Amino acid sequence: MTLAAPRALAPTFLRRTPRPRVRRAQGTVPMWVGIGLLSTILVLVIVVPFLPTYDPFGQSLADAMLPPFASAAHPLGTDSLGRDVLSRLALAGLVSVGIAAVVVALNFVIGVTVGLIAGYRGGWLDTALGSIADIQLAMPVVILLIALSAVFGPSTQLMVITLGLTYWVGYARVARAMAMGLRDRDFVVSPLTQGGSHGRTVFTHVLPQVLPQMAVIASFDIAVIVGIESSLDYLGLGVQPPVPSWGAMITEGQKYVQINPMLVILPGIALFLLVAGMQFLSQRFTTESVASARKAGRR
Repeated sequence: MTLAAPRALAPTFLRRTPRPRVRRAQGTVPMWVGIGLLSTILVLVIVVPFLPTYDPFGQSLADAMLPPFASAAHPLGTDSLGRDVLSRLALAGLVSVGIAAVVVALNFVIGVTVGLIAGYRGGWLDTALGSIADIQLAMPVVILLIALSAVFGPSTQLMVITLGLTYWVGYARVARAMAMGLRDRDFVVSPLTQGGSHGRTVFTHVLPQVLPQMAVIASFDIAVIVGIESSLDYLGLGVQPPVPSWGAMITEGQKYVQINPMLVILPGIALFLLVAGMQFLSQRFTTESVASARKAGRR
């Protein structure tokens, strides 16, 4: 005699019943938190430039170091040169988002291309590309950028190119693993038996299966790249003055932190809102991706 009763005969209160509403809420709450945080940044980046007082480069030493809400013309105060902090925060956000988008796009294209080739072809090509990826992972990006900056001088272009060519390994590894699992499937092999080319087969049948997972990685990487870009700006290796950036604003504000700490706090808050918002949103995408993978595995 067994102590475990069949599921159908067990009392209702002992059965494990799924909670779709709870699961749906667990996935929805992070999404709306992320959307709320990102909406704040979008308002800052999109709406502020249309305000009549928008001038991120205008200087007025007579109005220098104004605290927040001390002047209607400068709602968030001014810096040491009398420049409007709100305007500079908005432009810095636009710069950070633009840089992150370009860097993620470069990593996306390079990583997906390398991963699909390595996973689909296999053999010596897979080994060679895997070795290149291992070398790339062993290369510290900050030290590399410092060395390149010493030779060519720090610049936004150099930072974008360096980051765009060094963070593709994550995309490549996921794309490679998926391509290896798909290359022997019927819907991939069938076009080849009918005279289709390998390139067209990969582009038509393998790539669409890989893209959703790559989108999940990209949504997470935007937050990572923004954090790295701000760190490099803080070190003076990224965006150069007079163009504002959140990292450079924090560096400059540290000189006057005892007089006006908001010069450090405000760009830190803006950076937190963007990074945290993307993290919450990517968590939602990750949850959906895992759920889809589990459903596919049950089939």
